[in-house]
Amino acid sequence: MRLTVLGCAGSFPGPESPCSAYLVEADGFRLLVDFGSGSLSSLQRYAGLHTPDAILLTHLHCDHILDAVTYVVVRRYAPEGPYPALPVYAPAGAPDRLSAAYHDDGTVEDVYQFYALEPGTFPIGPFTVTVDRVNHPVETYGVRLEHGGRSLCYSSDTAPCDELLRLAQNADVFLCEASFLDGVDNPPDLHLTGREAGETATKAAVGRLLLTHLVAAWGSEAHTLESATSAYTGPVEVVRAGASYDI
Repeated sequence: MRLTVLGCAGSFPGPESPCSAYLVEADGFRLLVDFGSGSLSSLQRYAGLHTPDAILLTHLHCDHILDAVTYVVVRRYAPEGPYPALPVYAPAGAPDRLSAAYHDDGTVEDVYQFYALEPGTFPIGPFTVTVDRVNHPVETYGVRLEHGGRSLCYSSDTAPCDELLRLAQNADVFLCEASFLDGVDNPPDLHLTGREAGETATKAAVGRLLLTHLVAAWGSEAHTLESATSAYTGPVEVVRAGASYDI
C-alpha cells in the first residue's frame, strides 16, 4: 500500500495545507479517504484530477467532505462527457448533505453511487476495510485498511475510545488526529491531544505513528510532537501535504 497525504489541516485549511484528504493505493486501485476543503487542488498536484476509483468519507463535517461537492463539476461537466458514477462510502446522510451543499433542489446521485457505512468489514477494490464508530459529536468512523499482510489505521476525528484502540491494534501505520494541545481545558468527546494519540499508539502496539489534523492557527506542532513522543517510543512524525509513505 502507498499513502499520499493530500490535505492534513484540522477544522479549516491552514497556510500550508488543505483539510483532510488521503489517497491510499494498492494494485493500481486508488481510494480517496476524506475530501476536505481545498484538497481538490492537492489531488491535481500530487495525483491527478480523475485519480480516485472510490471515495470513503468518514463523517460529514465540512473539513472532511466539502471538495466532494466541488468535484461534482469535474465529473458531471467534463468536456469529454459525464463520468460514470463514482462509488462513495459514507454515513447515511451523505447524499442529502452533498446535494444540499451543491444546489438547493438538486442531486449528486448521477455523479456518486452511495453506500452507507455501518460498523463492520467489507471490500473496496483490493482493500479489506474495517470501520467502527468513534467518539465524535456526529456519526464518525475510524478506518482500518488491510492489503497484502499490511495495515493502515486512520482515526478520523475522535476523542479517546475503545473502538479506535481496536481498529489500530498492531497496525503497521497509525494515521491519527492530534487536534488539541495537552495541558489546557479541552472540550470532551471531540478530539485527541498529542499525548492521547501517543498513548493510543502504545496501547495498540502500532509500528509507526503519523500525526494529522493539527490546527496551525492556534496549535503548536512542536508541543504536539513532544507530547506524542512522551507517550509513544516508536517512530513519530507530523504529516505534510504531498508526503507519501509506503506501507
